[in-house]
Amino acid sequence: QVQLVESGGGLVQPGGSLRLSCAASGIIFSIEHMNWYRQAPGKQRELVATISSAGRPNYADSVKGRFIISRDNTKNTLSLKMNSLKLEDSTVYYCNGGGTGGLWGQGTQVTVSS
Repeated sequence: QVQLVESGGGLVQPGGSLRLSCAASGIIFSIEHMNWYRQAPGKQRELVATISSAGRPNYADSVKGRFIISRDNTKNTLSLKMNSLKLEDSTVYYCNGGGTGGLWGQGTQVTVSS
């Protein structure tokens, strides 16, 4: 049974930082490519960052240099450290990856506001 639980969102000022976490269960986490997405209401889901099973990251141009994706294979957790946050980063963030199928968690809300 696949479960994905995102957490760590909140309200921050522009230029601030947040760390998001994703707890995954029901998959063989250590062998799966994992991803962070974000999606605003009425919009398509956007791929933000990916990380291979070996820990190699890739980032969307909009977040490159500001966000860092990482994983802890001993704890089945995926993280997204977000620095220098901008107003346009405000939306709901989701994780998924290999073995999760079409399942999505509830997401975690990030709001960047003065």
